[in-house]
Amino acid sequence: MPPLLSVVVPVRNEAGNIAPLVAEIEAACGPLGPFEIIYIDDGSTDGTAGELEALAADRPYLRRLRHATSCGQSAAVRTGVRAARAALVVTLDGDGQNNPAFIPDMLAALEAGGAGAGLVQGQRVGRKDTGFKKLQSRVANAVRRRVLRDGTRDTGCGLKLFRRDVYLALPYFDALHRFMPALVRRDGHEVLLVDVIDRPRFAGVSNYGFFDRLWVGIVDLMGVRWLIVRRKRVPVVEEAASC
Repeated sequence: MPPLLSVVVPVRNEAGNIAPLVAEIEAACGPLGPFEIIYIDDGSTDGTAGELEALAADRPYLRRLRHATSCGQSAAVRTGVRAARAALVVTLDGDGQNNPAFIPDMLAALEAGGAGAGLVQGQRVGRKDTGFKKLQSRVANAVRRRVLRDGTRDTGCGLKLFRRDVYLALPYFDALHRFMPALVRRDGHEVLLVDVIDRPRFAGVSNYGFFDRLWVGIVDLMGVRWLIVRRKRVPVVEEAASC
């Protein structure tokens, strides 16, 4: 039987963070039913691959995929979702800032939302980033909400739970993971929100910087706005009964 949940974790150079996060995922998902953990090593050059290999030796539910060269977080997430065997997928960042303990709450929210619910978006509370990073996040989120009207205050949180088929139907582009609420709503699905407590990363330093994403983020925002405007209505498909 396929697992109930596929937990997808994109990582690049996260040696030292692998084992503690896997232990937390096991503790959170074990009581829920069968699950799998899919790590996507996005071209790491440190000891990430070795740590994953050691952990997978006695964990048949831990799967390892690798990009030969770094392709970015959205590409890694897509690789993991396409490989997932469960109908429901959870994503979270590999640095430990996203606490897997909130996964049961997110699953309960999706189940309570019924068939119309497509995505449960985590919203961080008590951000542990630097003051500058929190300021840039507030500004970026304010602009995004005003342009896209997606009803979400924090799309940058990596902790998301969604239906696999809903994700695979979205138009793919780099940074898709940051615009999922707007695009899931565009396709006629409900987006549910769950507050999650943010934590400092376990070890290491962030792989992302402000100026790495500033101009690309503006272009992406305008592109997503265009996709929303050009979607006039969501088709409701009914199969005709046989005579």
